[in-house]
Amino acid sequence: MEAQGKERGKTLFSFFKPSASATATPTPTPINEVIAENPSNVDVEIVENQCVEPISKVQRVEIDLNTLERDPGIRIPIWQHPVNLRDDIRRAYIKMGPYQPKLAEYPRTIYGSQTQPRRFQYSWFENFRWLEYSPKKNSVFCFPCFIFQNKAPLHSALTIDGFNCWKRVNDGIRCPLLTHMGTPNSPHSNAVQCVEELMKVTGHIDKVLNTQSSEEVQKNRLRLKTTIECVRWLSLQACALRGHDESPTSSNRGNFIEMVRFCGRLNDNIGGIVLEKAPKNAKYTSPTIQKEVLHILADRVRRTIREEVGDAKFCILVDEAQDASNKEQMSIIFRFVDRFGILTERFFEIVQVPNTTASTLKKKISDVLSRFNLSSANLRGQGYDGASNMSGGCNGLQALFLKECPYAYYIHCFAHRLQLALVGASSKEVSVWLFFSKLSTIVNLIGCSPKWHTELHSVQSIEIARMVTSGERDTGRGINQIGNLHRSDSTRWSSHFDSICSLIDMYGATMSVLQSIVEEGSSISLRGEAAGSLIVMESFDFIFTLWQQDVHVNSKTR
Repeated sequence: MEAQGKERGKTLFSFFKPSASATATPTPTPINEVIAENPSNVDVEIVENQCVEPISKVQRVEIDLNTLERDPGIRIPIWQHPVNLRDDIRRAYIKMGPYQPKLAEYPRTIYGSQTQPRRFQYSWFENFRWLEYSPKKNSVFCFPCFIFQNKAPLHSALTIDGFNCWKRVNDGIRCPLLTHMGTPNSPHSNAVQCVEELMKVTGHIDKVLNTQSSEEVQKNRLRLKTTIECVRWLSLQACALRGHDESPTSSNRGNFIEMVRFCGRLNDNIGGIVLEKAPKNAKYTSPTIQKEVLHILADRVRRTIREEVGDAKFCILVDEAQDASNKEQMSIIFRFVDRFGILTERFFEIVQVPNTTASTLKKKISDVLSRFNLSSANLRGQGYDGASNMSGGCNGLQALFLKECPYAYYIHCFAHRLQLALVGASSKEVSVWLFFSKLSTIVNLIGCSPKWHTELHSVQSIEIARMVTSGERDTGRGINQIGNLHRSDSTRWSSHFDSICSLIDMYGATMSVLQSIVEEGSSISLRGEAAGSLIVMESFDFIFTLWQQDVHVNSKTR
């Protein structure tokens, strides 16, 4: 059994072992033998300084260019070479040039009925640079016609058989060599032009395609660069990119398209390749491209912030809200001390969340931290609002992070705490509640009508000019702006502050507009409401509250 196993092993080994004939080095074959043994439809490949051997049609033959015969009298015509070989052989012969040997003495011959022997003159090479001489046949041949001869010629004197009637060469205009050259459209002239074109590398189809491809690459880069710069500028200015109607017939195609068009008007190189003048498959202005550029820019900003944080400890500030499409969006802000020792806050990312449960928010925040290689072990603080899903001591977001890092202390956002305290205190004090109720009535009364709103601006501009002239107002950039009365929001105490400040600044103009409403109001209810507001604004309690606020504002600005 063991002997049989060894025998089977030898059989298998001999089956997979290459035979001696398969590994033997092929015998070099001269090019003449290859052409003779292979028909013209056999695929043959020319490679310099390599041997060749006859092979089947599905294979390729490698031919040594050094074996090409130089003597025009005995070399193989181009039209007898395989089709796929001809251009390479032509180039090889053109690189070598016409065969023009300089002999010590050319043989003498007697042609036809001539009585005196004559011989070839070397000086004829200077007059006919395309001429070749064959020492074997003692005849001359046409080099360009040989190169671009695709079939057996009708007249083979200067291509196959050769010409050696030397007496007729000096026969003036009847010289056979001049007759062979013929007119500019003769076969000889066409062959000369083909030789020049074949050796002109820049005219080859692959070179032309490469040049065109390079030009298209440059144009595509310029288009994309224009798109990137436009997107970056619009995002820096917080401008919308898309337009309501971006069709070519629209008078306003949106900020992005109009800015690309504006860049094209400033630069002719850009104007000639963007928008309608760009290929339909390479405009680089689609919403998908715009979003991709925005995502790339945002990612680069985040990576810069990540480099600022480094390995330092950091805190996170998180809040969520619904956008206009009723989707929950969670904002993440990093608070850290940079390498210069400066306390820094960076808005990092907005993440869409399916719901506002603590576990979902925790997962989304952890995904952001891990994506930018930020460890929760370096977390040293959490700042949220007072909602139970955020501040819950057992299952809230702050509790989940405390389980991973006991040093990530939770701090209820001071702005939210102040908001809750102020709103709660003002709602329990009757005089404060009455003040803000009357203030909201005054603001709504003037802001509900464009007519009174316009009159407020007009009266305010006249009053500002008068006060500046009399020296009651200081002058400076951005000080004396025409403003509006701000409405207060029950969820933001800062809006209450802005509403009071706007009424203090426009107190006289507001009184004038209310007086106009009393006199010109469209209804008795409107005139009565305006009259009541005038009485409120002239009351001691209302003015005293405003005066207290005015003192507070002035103390803050000193």
